[in-house]
Amino acid sequence: MDIPTPALIGIGLSMDCFAVSLCIGTTTKVRLLYAGVLVALCFGLSQAEMTIIGGIAGSSVIGLTQGYGPWIAFLLLAVVGVKMIRDGFRDDDENNCVEDIRFIPLILLSIATSIDALAVGVTFGVLGADLLIPALIIGLVAFLLSFAGVLAGEQLEKILGNRIEIAGGIILILIGISILVGLLPG
Repeated sequence: MDIPTPALIGIGLSMDCFAVSLCIGTTTKVRLLYAGVLVALCFGLSQAEMTIIGGIAGSSVIGLTQGYGPWIAFLLLAVVGVKMIRDGFRDDDENNCVEDIRFIPLILLSIATSIDALAVGVTFGVLGADLLIPALIIGLVAFLLSFAGVLAGEQLEKILGNRIEIAGGIILILIGISILVGLLPG
């Protein structure tokens, strides 16, 4: 797999991490750099780990899904993308903001924002794609966007709001479509 594809997938997957990081950044006024590194490490590691776990699960069922792999990949990416778009259009005030950084809630947020990476990992496994390098790229992208989100905090949240998740969902759907288009006879 080429480097741009997992990087784009990482951007799509990291939009919820970025949104939560923005929220954390708006409420964390002390030790912002420390908070940024801690949040970024948790989110980046969680995204990479979930991608690998999903990939292992997906590769274990590859024999059962050999001919349908591209369609399964498209469906998983499309479902995750549609969910992100739907969440982006929600106009609720439940932004999962936290007032200070506590380890257990941060781990739970990391897991919650990485469920999509699990589905993408399954997609990699079903397609028989390499797993380690894409997972590391996805984790690195999540790290960078989470760190940037904490530091940007209040300013970017005011400008972008829910459009962050909508953009991530669109990216995932487009990648799913490209998998289908690239594998269908043309």
